[in-house]
Amino acid sequence: MYELKMTCRLQLHRFNPRTDTSTAIANGVNCPKPAPSARRLAVKVSVPETVARHHAHAVGPNQCCSVVIQPIAAPVSAVWPVVRRFDNPQGYKHFVKSCHVVAGDGIRVGALREVRVVSGLPAVSSTERLEILDDERHVMSFSVVGGDHRLRNYRSVTTLHGDGDGGTVVIESYVVDVPPGNTNEETCVFVDTIVRCNLQSLAQIAQNMASQY
Repeated sequence: MYELKMTCRLQLHRFNPRTDTSTAIANGVNCPKPAPSARRLAVKVSVPETVARHHAHAVGPNQCCSVVIQPIAAPVSAVWPVVRRFDNPQGYKHFVKSCHVVAGDGIRVGALREVRVVSGLPAVSSTERLEILDDERHVMSFSVVGGDHRLRNYRSVTTLHGDGDGGTVVIESYVVDVPPGNTNEETCVFVDTIVRCNLQSLAQIAQNMASQY
């Protein structure tokens, strides 16, 4: 087993990491709060080295990276089918208004999707490529290759891990360019807020699904 350690620095036109996400939420995006029964999780998570290496991002000049960890009171078998749907990110990402696969198979590596986001964010659309989809190890990765937005050269990796008690630990890490006019910290605060909101939504959906069985 490998102890995951993020060593990258904490490290659009200018964005405000607080008001931009707040405006989107006010415009109808549902960002659920963690359920009271959610498991508390230590900062360090033991994961297989073959999976942890996907989170070892190469961080270039004027880039930042971060990691968000979300415990979910549902088994991996309930969470993974939602995460792996590259063709349906709006299934749990409430900042996504619509998604259309524009090239390739929607659930195969190399596919491209065109995502349109809700109003209130400093973005209109994003073109994204599926980089990794490993159903055995529960690893998914995509990169942003175009679109009308501020987050250039964005790449994320999401991995799922059983917590040994019937639940799931989701780890999502990313690397992205720091937009001119913003600091590393502002960029990470903004992106972390979106990722955390997405993962809290994922937790709510997966836990509701698991409770039906």
